[in-house]
Amino acid sequence: MSIRDKVAIVGMGCTRFGEHWDKSAGDMLVDAAYQALEDAGLTPEDIQAYWLGSCASGWAGISLSEPLKIQYKPVTRIENFCATGTDAFRNACYAVAAGAYDIAMAIGVEKLKDSGYSGLVITPPPGDGTAPNYSAPAAFSLLAPAYFNKYGLDPETGKRVLARIAYKNHKNGALNPKAQFRKEVPMEKILNSPIVAAPLGVMDCSGVADGSAAAIIVRAEDAKKYNKNPIYVKALSVVCGPGHGAMHQDFDFTSIRETYYAGLDAYRQAGITNPRKEISMAEVHDCFTPTELVIYEDLGFSERGRAWQDVLNGVFDLDGELPVNPDGGLKSFGHPIGASGLRMLYEMYLQLRGQAGPRQIDNPKLGLTHNLGGFPWEAVCSVCIVGKE
Repeated sequence: MSIRDKVAIVGMGCTRFGEHWDKSAGDMLVDAAYQALEDAGLTPEDIQAYWLGSCASGWAGISLSEPLKIQYKPVTRIENFCATGTDAFRNACYAVAAGAYDIAMAIGVEKLKDSGYSGLVITPPPGDGTAPNYSAPAAFSLLAPAYFNKYGLDPETGKRVLARIAYKNHKNGALNPKAQFRKEVPMEKILNSPIVAAPLGVMDCSGVADGSAAAIIVRAEDAKKYNKNPIYVKALSVVCGPGHGAMHQDFDFTSIRETYYAGLDAYRQAGITNPRKEISMAEVHDCFTPTELVIYEDLGFSERGRAWQDVLNGVFDLDGELPVNPDGGLKSFGHPIGASGLRMLYEMYLQLRGQAGPRQIDNPKLGLTHNLGGFPWEAVCSVCIVGKE
């Protein structure tokens, strides 16, 4: 079973990500939705069903139906940690592929800046009170020394590898008018940023932002009725782990199994056997710099224990062998949770259509997006692959 080439994206929209003190979540939903409608040459009346991704901004489907003035149509709200936006997209794709609807919209939103929610602490569900609750920087900081120790990196070299990832993403984001942070950041500034959770400094962490992004999905055979240059869905995978790492002493923090298995599933669906050669570009969940380092290996972009060398050799730079986070990633955009997955798809949409401006990659064929929510030992992961043919 596979979603491969059954549905296509014919319109997308994305707000600028950042501090939108003057806009509500509803305002941003309207902005993103109408950008996507205009892109596809459609009106709100043409959309038959909606899937809304939102982790902490609003309730139920009325969070979308009221600002968009939807006239009594189905709206499903989805929350799945940081995979929320991609999971909304996945469900809309499945509904169209199944024949339930001809045209559907997936849209994600989050308004975090004035909500008081930073993403640093997550309130756990009710239990017996013994479960630990780590901040996100503390949880993901554990990846760094584990990786350094396993593959023989001294702390100074390891820190420079992490800084190189942040440097790359901010350099790419400086080229993107929709990014929250549009400045290159020197390596020395990254290396010397104040420590948040050792060895991670402030510049190893993604920011907090508001934003929204939307996609319109139709059956693949109908796509060119709406858009002469549609993007086709090749694979959709969402994996939720059993919390293995929280229960077993052998969990070594150099691999996140949810990413590994979501990648395997997506590659199977898309018929990919060598992701490093066949994937043209990727948007991955760089919530923290060591997360991106480990993702390279879990998704098969680098051999085990070699990603740090690939980072220093520029393999994942905008002009490298496999560009990663060409739009600037979470480091440049921040992470409005429900919107991030669709924001990543928006970049793949622009790149595959040759519309990415100064950060355009030369003739890309396949793009991959990846989201990771939760903790390294207990996570939800999504992987999506799209292509232009």
